Amino acid sequence: MEISDENFRVWAEQNQVYFDGVFRLAGPDAYAPIYSLISGILHGGHKQVTFNLTGLEFLNSSGINLLAKLTIEARKIGDLLLVVKGTHQYPWQAKSLPNLKKLHPSLDLRLA
Repeated sequence: MEISDENFRVWAEQNQVYFDGVFRLAGPDAYAPIYSLISGILHGGHKQVTFNLTGLEFLNSSGINLLAKLTIEARKIGDLLLVVKGTHQYPWQAKSLPNLKKLHPSLDLRLA
């Protein structure tokens, strides 16, 4: 499944979720369909789920809150390994993504 508009795209391929573009949605309600899509993947019985953020140029505070909620959701599942792939190309990622490890210490954060 895919959710997109002219500025962003989020889609899933099996146990991998890809984020691409600029996410400036208006608030938590606007991010609800994305949360629903990804929550379904987290609860899909996978041993590992990967969030690939390497194409994500910008994420506003509501979007960062979405990532935090999904990280907590993954932590609650227990035997699920959550991998988050980011890039130093976008400075916000190096600054914000390490905070996800505070919410889920066993999260595998990979910044390239």
